[in-house]
Parts: sequence; structure tokens; C-alpha cells
Amino acid sequence: MRAKSLYFEGPGRVAIRETSVVAPRRGQVLVKTLFSAISSGTESLVYRGEWPAGLVIDESIPTLSGKFSYPLKYGYAAVGRVIEVGEGVTPEWIGRLVFAFNPHETHFVSSTKKLTLIPEGITPEGACFLPNMETAVSLVMDGSPLIGEVVAVFGQGVVGLLTTALLARMSLGKVVTFDKHLMRRRASLLLGADLSIDSTTDFGADRFEDFFEDVWTDDDRADLTYELSGRPEVLNQAISITGFDGRIVVGSFYGSKKASIELGGWFHRSRIKIISSQVSSIAPHLAGRWSKTRRLGFVLKMLDQLEPDRLVTHRINFSEAERAYKLLDETPDKVIQVILTYEENA
Repeated sequence: MRAKSLYFEGPGRVAIRETSVVAPRRGQVLVKTLFSAISSGTESLVYRGEWPAGLVIDESIPTLSGKFSYPLKYGYAAVGRVIEVGEGVTPEWIGRLVFAFNPHETHFVSSTKKLTLIPEGITPEGACFLPNMETAVSLVMDGSPLIGEVVAVFGQGVVGLLTTALLARMSLGKVVTFDKHLMRRRASLLLGADLSIDSTTDFGADRFEDFFEDVWTDDDRADLTYELSGRPEVLNQAISITGFDGRIVVGSFYGSKKASIELGGWFHRSRIKIISSQVSSIAPHLAGRWSKTRRLGFVLKMLDQLEPDRLVTHRINFSEAERAYKLLDETPDKVIQVILTYEENA
């Protein structure tokens, strides 16, 4: 059957192409897409031509397993309904709402093993947040926040906001967030941050004296800091507000951008730990008890409870996808989450 797929054709260029979809084979189903979410972090790297040369697109997602080169399909947050089943798949799959780590396109075929059935209570738009919620859960697990700690989060894009929302549900001393965009800082406060600061202003440790008044830290700095801005230069800001023996979790993917890290001065004397976090694997020290399946179950629970679809600021038809990427690239201060809709595919 005929379908349409979004292709990144080069830096700053996307296009909708006519494609074909084969009938589902044994163990497979055909899915008609309802919504797909644009990941402003990694997809912006692809859109701007900032993907690191030679790096596999994504080793953990079969549909994105090749080496990076234009033109390519990209995206990993599609929600749709099953409209046809292949041999060996029960008819009960017809009409089921499913999530797939699949690029932006009107129809796609997938093995049932690669799909996640969406439970009742989670809206189709809310289900689009599954990858970002999974990342946020992984970030919190990797940071291992302790009761009463002060936690700072740099970057309040969707992943940063979901991380903040999860942290706000814990018994922490304080949660402070940083972002240069007012819309995101306001959303951060609504999700439970105690304070949200413009990251483009001067925010030396002395600025936090009143903020730390009731948590009794020795140096008015954070115990745990997350760097989720996607901007390498922010890593030095994170170092400057992290206290002695503190931890910094780097969840940002910088792509081809280089990070110039100041490892002298405060960092060197403070025994700060920098931790790499990536959602494609479970941290080794947690893998004895946690699997990806267990983590996914908790992610679905958080999607139900946190209702992340309230973070959607723009719904744009799939046929106008070029406008969506320009919006994210040119006016990030006016956007949190863009969802592509597939009304023509209804």
C-alpha cells in the first residue's frame, strides 16, 4: 500500500515523500499513525547537520540502526492503531492503540514484539511522551537522589521538565531549575520546582543564600545536578553550583558540538563526580534488580499520573512538518512540545 514518510534531506531541509508499505508478515502488524512527537533535542541535531560523523543513529532501535547519512528517516515517538495483522497474530490486535519507536510516517509495519500496547487512561498524545518519560526515569535512577538533597536541573525542555516533575514527587530538600526561556521556567514551576532561574543571568553560589536557608548545606550548593540543556557550555555552569562531593549527571547529547570543561579550580578541589546517563541501557549497578521491562512498566504508570500531554504547545499536521522544524529551530522560546497529527490518515 502507499504511505508517506518524512525525510531529512540535508541540514535545514525536510520533505514528505511517497513510500510503499508491504503487507505484514508472520508476527507483524500494520499500524496507521495517529500522532508522532518531535524530539527537539536529537532531531534538532539531525535537522541542523550536527550529528557526529560515523556514529550509528541508534543501536537500540532497529528502525534507526544504520549509519548517519542524508537523506534519512528519523524519529522515535509514533502512536497509532493496528489496522491489519499478519499470520500468527490474533485478530484482537485490530484496533489496539500502540506505541512504536518509529520515524514520522503515515503507516508502518512492525513486529508485535517491538510495539507497546497503551493502557487505558493514557491518551494517544500522552503516549507520544513515552521515550522522553523513559529518559527522565533513567536520569533520576542514574542520579540516585537522596532524601533531603538539593537538586538542580539545567535545561527545561521536555526531558528536563519531566525529570523535574519526577524529582518534585520525591522527598527532596529543594529542586531548582535553570533555563533561558520564560515559558519553560513557568512550566517548571507548575510541575513542582521550588525555584526556576534564567540561565543567561549571573547566578553565582552567593545568590542562593536565602534559597538554601532551610536545608542547611555547608556551601549553599547543590548535592546533585542534572545537565539536560543540550548546550556544552552549560556544563561549566553546572560545575559552579555543585557542592563538595556532589554529582553531575550529563543527560545531554551534544552531537558534534564539543564541550570545553573547566576542570581546574572548583571542580578539582570539590571531588565532583560527572556521570554519563543514556536511556538505551540500565546502569550496571542497578541491573541486578532492574530490567528495561520493569522500567517501562513504571514509565507507563508515570505517563498516566503526570499527564504529560499538557506540555503540548503546538499540533501541526504531518503534511506541514517543515513548518514544525522551522518553529523549533527559529523560535524555541515559544515552543515546548510539537506533536505531528495525521488527520488525513484518519
